Amino acid sequence: MVENRTPGSVQSVERAFHLLELLADSGFSSLTELSAAIDVPAPTTHRFLKTLVSLGYVRQLPNRQYGLGLKLARLAGRVDAQFGPIVKPHLDTLAQEIGESANLAVLEGDMVVYIAQSPSPHAMRMFTEVGHRAHTHLTGVGKAMLAGLPDDQVARIVRRAGMPAATEHSITDLTQLRAELKRIRRLGYATDIGEQELGVVCYAVGIPDVPISLAISVSGPAFRMTKELGKAAVPLLLSEAQAISKELLGALD
Repeated sequence: MVENRTPGSVQSVERAFHLLELLADSGFSSLTELSAAIDVPAPTTHRFLKTLVSLGYVRQLPNRQYGLGLKLARLAGRVDAQFGPIVKPHLDTLAQEIGESANLAVLEGDMVVYIAQSPSPHAMRMFTEVGHRAHTHLTGVGKAMLAGLPDDQVARIVRRAGMPAATEHSITDLTQLRAELKRIRRLGYATDIGEQELGVVCYAVGIPDVPISLAISVSGPAFRMTKELGKAAVPLLLSEAQAISKELLGALD
């Protein structure tokens, strides 16, 4: 059932977006499952889905299940393009103040996608290509975003994507990941200490209060990314995350 309705809102629109969110979480679902999830009779749910299919935002598979349509990817690309100009000055500030590469990433489906970056001024630096996809459990930005999600959604994401090990330090167990997310929620920031790439350290925080999962990070070689530098980086990351949130919410109004 759709909860926390905004006064004056259109219930059919809320239900349509709820269906999209359910499909984003589940990957694929049947009419019966979706109807039960939004607490709406199957014929009514079918009409919602038929409309979304005709618009290209939902697709129906040969097995009669439903999934997200390709038109959403085009909209996501436009959103990413709008985020860049807003976020880039904040990434530049982080790169200049910390002296290491700063990144912005978004949760797209079950994976992390890097969508903006400001490189370190050092000749030797970490370079994550914009557009690169990575598993959530391996990255600072991924774990920062997972920490902002309910445990059941986290479980669905990692079960669908898997938890492969990239290095000997990678988390590969859901119980261990849950303990790590609990620590991140308590501290307010995430780390990647050689979990995605040996010799690379990353500090990351989620962007609060925005309607999609976003996170920013600073990363560099372990010999420069010391604990002392991390203590300086975290307050700056949190400050810039708050500023980014404020600007993004203003742009969405």
